Amino acid sequence: MNESTTLRRGLIAALAAYVCWGLLPLFFHALRPVPPLELVGWRVIFTVPVCLVIISLRKQWPDVHAALGSRHVLGLLVLSALLIGSNWLIYVIAINSGHVLATSLGYYINPLINVVLGTVFLGERLTRVQWAAVALAGAGIALLLGGAVDTLAVALSLAFTFAFYGFVRKKAPVGAVPGLTIETMLLVAPGVAIVWIAGISPQGSSLGMGGHITPMLLISGVVTAIPLLLFAVAARRLPLSTLGFVQFLAPTISFILGLTVFGESLDVTRLACFALIWTAIALYSWDMVKRTRNAS
Repeated sequence: MNESTTLRRGLIAALAAYVCWGLLPLFFHALRPVPPLELVGWRVIFTVPVCLVIISLRKQWPDVHAALGSRHVLGLLVLSALLIGSNWLIYVIAINSGHVLATSLGYYINPLINVVLGTVFLGERLTRVQWAAVALAGAGIALLLGGAVDTLAVALSLAFTFAFYGFVRKKAPVGAVPGLTIETMLLVAPGVAIVWIAGISPQGSSLGMGGHITPMLLISGVVTAIPLLLFAVAARRLPLSTLGFVQFLAPTISFILGLTVFGESLDVTRLACFALIWTAIALYSWDMVKRTRNAS
């Protein structure tokens, strides 16, 4: 396979992954009759078999066994499992509460928080342009303190849980799909407990609701695992700078959905916040491209 074919397939995989993630609000909004905690429980339970099939097809069982055999790696994956489980729960609650724009903002902010984490914990140095981008993002976040605290809480909760999830996973030497497989296996016990409690409640299990709810719950594992598999393919074939640009596709799709499909309002405060965040992202991306070109 030549380089152009590799890059093309990597780009297609990346676009597919981020389009899937961007459209997730539609999927979870359709499941709004299901209590958020129970929904996350079913998501965990149905993700495990999908991951096991993918692991078998890709012959990655040695990676899973190696990770499970290391106390250090397993400890990191326990922490990452808690972080991604929290992120999933916050996301579902936000969608069901009509805060799609806030989820979009959270994932716009996430890359800039990653930059700060790299500076604080990994000793990475920022350029002046990157510091300016971080300052603009900080100003945008500060604006929300004046009149959109609910948006701020959702956005920061999503951004920080996912940023720390990425940070922990960066420390754990295990691939994307093997890592997710172990994480969901670690979350299966609380997931089963959650859906069992829901099942014996007066309302009963949401899996028995029928209509579109039952099949959508059953495919929630596929919806979770397939975009991650596509991302893993893209990450191997694309330069990091290209992947960095494509990642903004998901929150952009969610932003458009929030305004159109879900009819959320964008007041002056939120609009100013988004404008500052978008400017920060543009500055950061421009600096990243410039440094990549200088290095080549």
